[in-house]
Amino acid sequence: MKNTLLFVLFLILFNNVSYSQSINGWIRINQLGYLPGGVKVGVFGSKVPVLISDFELVSASINKTAYKGKVDKAFGKYGPFASTYRLDFSRFNKPGKYFLKVDNIISPVFSINKNVYDGAADFCLRYMRQQRSGFNPFLKDSCHTHDGYTLYAPVPDSTHINVVGGWHDASDYLQYSTTSANATYHLLAAYRDFPKMFKDEKLSNGLEGKNQVPDILDEAKWGLNWLLKMHPKDDWLFNQLGDDRDHKGMRIPKEDTNYYGKGLERPVYFCTGKPQVRGKFMNNTTGVASTAGKFSSAFGLGFQLFKTIEKKYAVQLQQKSATAIQLGFDKPGACQTASVLSPYIYAEDNWADDMELAYATQYNLHKQKKNAGDLLTKAYKYAKHEPVTPWLGTDTAKHYQWYPFINVGHYELARQLKDKRRDTIIQFYKEGIDRVWKKAGSNAFYRGVPFIWCSNNLTVSFAIQCYWYRQLTHDKKYLQLEQASFDWIFGCNPWGTSMVYGLPSTGDTPVDPHSAFTHLKNYPIDGGLVDGPVYTSIYSNLIGIQLHEDDEYKEFQSDLAVYHDDYGDYSTNEPTMDGTASLIYLLAAEQDASKGKEPIIKQ
Repeated sequence: MKNTLLFVLFLILFNNVSYSQSINGWIRINQLGYLPGGVKVGVFGSKVPVLISDFELVSASINKTAYKGKVDKAFGKYGPFASTYRLDFSRFNKPGKYFLKVDNIISPVFSINKNVYDGAADFCLRYMRQQRSGFNPFLKDSCHTHDGYTLYAPVPDSTHINVVGGWHDASDYLQYSTTSANATYHLLAAYRDFPKMFKDEKLSNGLEGKNQVPDILDEAKWGLNWLLKMHPKDDWLFNQLGDDRDHKGMRIPKEDTNYYGKGLERPVYFCTGKPQVRGKFMNNTTGVASTAGKFSSAFGLGFQLFKTIEKKYAVQLQQKSATAIQLGFDKPGACQTASVLSPYIYAEDNWADDMELAYATQYNLHKQKKNAGDLLTKAYKYAKHEPVTPWLGTDTAKHYQWYPFINVGHYELARQLKDKRRDTIIQFYKEGIDRVWKKAGSNAFYRGVPFIWCSNNLTVSFAIQCYWYRQLTHDKKYLQLEQASFDWIFGCNPWGTSMVYGLPSTGDTPVDPHSAFTHLKNYPIDGGLVDGPVYTSIYSNLIGIQLHEDDEYKEFQSDLAVYHDDYGDYSTNEPTMDGTASLIYLLAAEQDASKGKEPIIKQ
């Protein structure tokens, strides 16, 4: 009887577990490539349960095995896959073109080379320039030159104010102070931390030419100039230009349309610190600090970088940094965006992180002064108000609820502190990473980021937090998790696609994003980071989504999450300006790592 039961169990296992020679499997890799001394991992997935024990790394030029690896662990089901495995070939470091192979299943060809990330950050700057309002260098034409008229300001509504400029937020043409200031800060920080990674191939207006200023600084200044207009007086701060009435139709931005009932002017919303319109309801604004802190930080870092380039301009930035931080101090709380027709807003709820960054940045401006340490004390106080960014380790959050997705202030403050408080701040970062790792370690993609709207933005930001933690501590414990987040963006995900338009040029990247540029004119939106996959439950309940083409990724959709390269899906396939700016920082960091003398992984 016992032998009979064992035979029955064997038949059940045999019928339910296939071997890779007879399955339809896939191998996902970072299509951008891998650094010789870095973490190098692919992920194998199969629609049916399968047992594998090893894999091969094959030279694409001679079709011969260059490395054989063992699989340590079966991770089981994830998304569309019944079986998943990590294929770790980090010990192999010979440059060349390769593909991974598991029996008869092969991956796309990829590079191992110290130059694989060269120029990627500059490539993504193309999207930032294309998002410019005012003069748009891609179109070689101007748009939104009538902005705007005031709402909620301490002057009569509809008073004209000049706020022309800045960047369009996404594929609509709204412009938000909070995303613009965060994007500006990331561009400035990318130049501060990795100045040699950027070229000078454009004029300040974005057209072809050299002006002895790296293009990333030109782009950051475009953002700073608009922020200056949005903070025109010491006690005036504006939060938003335009609203969701913009969404009536897709058009190229130079085709300004009267959607607001006041000619070609658009409304510009004042930061009152009190609730403002949100469709049929009101938003949950509680203060001004979340916006004011971001302004102050961008202005402060701008001062540091421009003081030797344009002294008069830098002084103006320094003055505005001080007045903005005072507004945040006077009116603590979060400032949410406004909408008129729909309930969708940027529902930011946190603000202490923004003030922490602002005060840490102020210290850099005044550290030679006698009482400069008071600025660090204030920053540390705000740091303890939000030790860990609340979404880290959770399954969900509201749209932009915990923006800018990680606590940028912790890094800036930890760089300044020399006492035990520095260890406390670093521990805050570690705790957040640990929370994500507890979720990520159970799946082959090391995915611990929730599939909420703009999940790619969260993924990039989390990778930056891991990177900053490593820079502060030299602790490589989370290197695999950090790299997995980066790899996810460039194709090591269930859909096997890069999430950046046109990068890499030879890879599977978005071709039909939710963008008027591509949809109406077939213009490329090079370098734009799309929103990324969302929970299937979120996608199923969003308003106004309808796919226009057959879903080329339908085999990889699941009850967990969906991603569509389709113009009709604004939830997963719309590029965003601020997400792209954060990615520029991360790509510059990756390129900088490639220039290091020592490998990240011991061979």
